[in-house]
Amino acid sequence: MNRPPSTARRRLRARNDIHVIPAPGGATNLYTRAFHAAWAQAETIVMQRSAAMLKASHAFSGFSTNDIDKAREFYGRTLGLDVSEDHGILSLHLGGGADVLIYPKANHAPATFTVLNFPVDDVDRTVDELAKRGVRFEIYSEPGIKTDAKGISRGNGGPTIAWFKDPAGNILSVLDASGMM
Repeated sequence: MNRPPSTARRRLRARNDIHVIPAPGGATNLYTRAFHAAWAQAETIVMQRSAAMLKASHAFSGFSTNDIDKAREFYGRTLGLDVSEDHGILSLHLGGGADVLIYPKANHAPATFTVLNFPVDDVDRTVDELAKRGVRFEIYSEPGIKTDAKGISRGNGGPTIAWFKDPAGNILSVLDASGMM
């Protein structure tokens, strides 16, 4: 192994900017250490830029269905949302500029959690209107989650909320906008 003279080794130890990250295998070569330090710095810059890219991204959510035609009918006509379709994938255009994708999946399994929440000014009035349109609200009688006969949960440690399912069995809700946060 070629080792620099002892005076050069002392100079190497004094250069902290090169010794930022230990080189794999305990390498003592100046160039190896410099490479690993530069690599670590480049990784840090890339990670910071990636985080900034995602922070500014206009993110959206999506979930699956087993029948796009039924989903289009339900979300567009029953719920009255703006819906568009492109290449067999639905886009729900929600208030505030948000979009949600609904995509077909042959082996679709309904979500066991709420995939979409609709904040409303009056949960009772919204439940009544949606019930007239054929929406059935879930009735829960579990510890921590109890609903009344209309399917509305009140005073259970969260906002007033009512859950219902889309034709594919995904869980949605309407909830009191004033009690959200």
